[in-house]
Amino acid sequence: MPDTEAGLGYGSVFEMADLATPTVFTYIAEAYNFTPPSETTDTPDATHFQSPNRTREFIEGLTDPGEASFEMNLVPGSASDKALIAAKGKRKWCRFTFPNGVQVMFTGLRQGYEKSVPNDDKMTATVTWKVSGDPIQTDPTAPRNLVAAAIAGTAQVGAPLTVDPGVWAGALDLAIKWQKDNAGDGNFADIAGATGTAYVPVADDVGDEIRVSITGSNDDFSTTANSAATAAVIAAA
Repeated sequence: MPDTEAGLGYGSVFEMADLATPTVFTYIAEAYNFTPPSETTDTPDATHFQSPNRTREFIEGLTDPGEASFEMNLVPGSASDKALIAAKGKRKWCRFTFPNGVQVMFTGLRQGYEKSVPNDDKMTATVTWKVSGDPIQTDPTAPRNLVAAAIAGTAQVGAPLTVDPGVWAGALDLAIKWQKDNAGDGNFADIAGATGTAYVPVADDVGDEIRVSITGSNDDFSTTANSAATAAVIAAA
C-alpha cells in the first residue's frame, strides 16, 4: 500500500488585492481554518407530460460559487485589521495558497467580519467572503516570500544571533544558510555548518557582515530570499 499524501494546512496563506491592482496583494496575518469556496449547482425540474416512465427529469442549472471564510487571531489596529475594515463594500481579488503551492483565487465581497473579544481567551475574528464568479485553482506555483527574514541580536563574537524566517506562501520546507561578507564587497559566502535558526559569531567573523539566505521549496519549485545584513561583527567585550 503506498504512503499517504495527506498533509497539514499549516503554512497556508490568505491574501487580497484591489481589482484595479490585481498583482498588489495584502497578506492577512494570523489566519487559520480556511474554508475554500463551496459551490452548489441548481437542478431545475424539467419534467413534462411525456417524461419517460412517469419519472421526473432534471437539467443542470446555474452554479452558485458559495462562500469562503477563515478565522484569525484578532489584533485590533493591526495592518490586517485595518485592511479588512477597509474592504467593506469593495470587490476584492482573493488568493489562498496551500503549502504545496496550489492556489485558489476568486473575486469576493467581504460579507462578514465578526470579531470576538472574550474575557478569558484570545481575541478572534471570522471573515466571510461571498464569492462572485467561477473560482480558479492553479497548478503548484513557486514559493513566495511575503515577509522577509529578520536577524535579531548583536553582531558580536560569542553573542547569539537568531533568525525569524519570515512568512512564505507555497513552501513545504525552508532551508536556512547563514552567510558572511568576507571581503566587504557585498558578496556573501555560506558559513560551513551554519544551517540552524541561530548562529554564534566567532573570532574569524570580526569585521564581516552576517545575513541569512533562506530557500523555500515545495515538490515542484524553490525560491531563495535573503535577510538584511547585520552590522560588521565586533570582537568580544
